[in-house]
Amino acid sequence: MATLRVIRKRIRSVISTRQITNAMKMVAVARLRKAQTQAEQSRPYAERMTEMLQALSVAASEQLSHPYFERRRVKKQTLVLVTSDRGLCGAFNSNLIRRAQTWLEERTPEQVELLCVGRRGYRHFRRRPWPIAGAYNEFNGRLNFPMVRALVAELTNRFLTGQTDEIYVLFTKFHSLARVTVTLEKYLNIDRPETAGRAAGNFIFEPDPDTVFADLLPRYAMMRLQAALADSFASEQATRMLAMTMATDNADEMIDALTLQFNKARQAAITKEILEVVGGAEAQTA
Repeated sequence: MATLRVIRKRIRSVISTRQITNAMKMVAVARLRKAQTQAEQSRPYAERMTEMLQALSVAASEQLSHPYFERRRVKKQTLVLVTSDRGLCGAFNSNLIRRAQTWLEERTPEQVELLCVGRRGYRHFRRRPWPIAGAYNEFNGRLNFPMVRALVAELTNRFLTGQTDEIYVLFTKFHSLARVTVTLEKYLNIDRPETAGRAAGNFIFEPDPDTVFADLLPRYAMMRLQAALADSFASEQATRMLAMTMATDNADEMIDALTLQFNKARQAAITKEILEVVGGAEAQTA
């Protein structure tokens, strides 16, 4: 059996760990509220933007064209992998990396390239054969709109200049505190909206639908990536909060078990000392 000093030291160590995990849980709760609000507020805007695209596609000319709609023979694909900058968030990063690895292994290194958002994904793939086109490692779990604009500009520029033919975004979609899912979405090229059986609706376009469409599509590309990042950051904080909650609960259980073990060891030591005193007294009177 471990000595009282060893058990007491372990109890102090677990208590210290519990204080850290509990503090991290409280921080994650505070950040989750803001991240969840951003994720939920971006969805109505995205839905309205999609409705506008569908209405515009009806009102615009039949030969509607835009570089974002261009379909090419796919020679190069880009995967935007959105992971976290920090750890201690359960299986959040490992699920994303596993899904990315599966997607990449279906292709050759010459056919694909990675663009990593978050340090965890970059650290995993930087020593592997898959080429990395860029890394954005300064979001720190928060939406940074200048960085989002820079990321969108880089992605659209790579597509428009022919450096890549298709772009996919792999991120974690936030549904609720208890449910997040790894999601792979095509980012570029943009699939043409379904227009069959749809009317233009009560929209008046000035100067003309094609001009408005050309101005709206870059905003649509910005909105889609911003919504994906908002979902990812909310999912990261949710999984971190749950992981730290479980770690804190496990620490509480371990403290209880060690305290019981300490009390048993102390009782055994006291009983042993009493027996030694009684045995010594009997030996003197014998």
